[in-house]
Amino acid sequence: MTKFTDQLFDMAQPVWIKSYKHPFIKEIASGELAPSVFRYYLLQDRYYLEEFGKIHGLAAQKSSDACTAEFLRANAKNLKNGEVEIRKVFFQQLAISSDEIQLTPIAPSAYNYVNHMYEQLYHGTTQRTIASLLPCYWLYNEIGKRLIAEGSPVSLYQQWIATYDSEAYTEDVQTMLDLTNQAASEVDEQEREAMKQAFYRSSIYELRFWEMAYTMERWDS
Repeated sequence: MTKFTDQLFDMAQPVWIKSYKHPFIKEIASGELAPSVFRYYLLQDRYYLEEFGKIHGLAAQKSSDACTAEFLRANAKNLKNGEVEIRKVFFQQLAISSDEIQLTPIAPSAYNYVNHMYEQLYHGTTQRTIASLLPCYWLYNEIGKRLIAEGSPVSLYQQWIATYDSEAYTEDVQTMLDLTNQAASEVDEQEREAMKQAFYRSSIYELRFWEMAYTMERWDS
């Protein structure tokens, strides 16, 4: 029988291919991405990851499955101690100050992506929330696997690529895939369709996130 995540993968491909080919990703690999663009990406991603971690913790509280709740709680902590800490190293290398972090407005696409996930959490179900979280894990891992072989000539960009091809990160992705399949097995077809929609919309927002960074999107732009 086809796994639920296989269906998600097939559905997401047209959008994910656009992510693979987006100038932000291509220029990360070539080293041609403007530092100002990567800087803007990091500032917006800091906000995103902070809220992403909170959603993990809140979803853990709502989950009726002990294993799912444990993983979500653990990853809420890991995001704080792992990816967020890695971002701090990037901030230091780019001399991004706490004042700059506080004074940089949240871009529309970052704001909308986060609100989409909160919508699944507060007005949807735990299953939809898990589905909405999955593209961030999975797509980044797919990008990391595609770029790691050739890497980037810019050390900072290479560090970013390596983060998402690591063994530990890949294991987390596999756990999220397993949890998503389990969640889908617990609900009826109507709810599975709602999970697919939540996943697909997150995939769209991932694509918009690259574009947001690349154009340094503003509310008045």
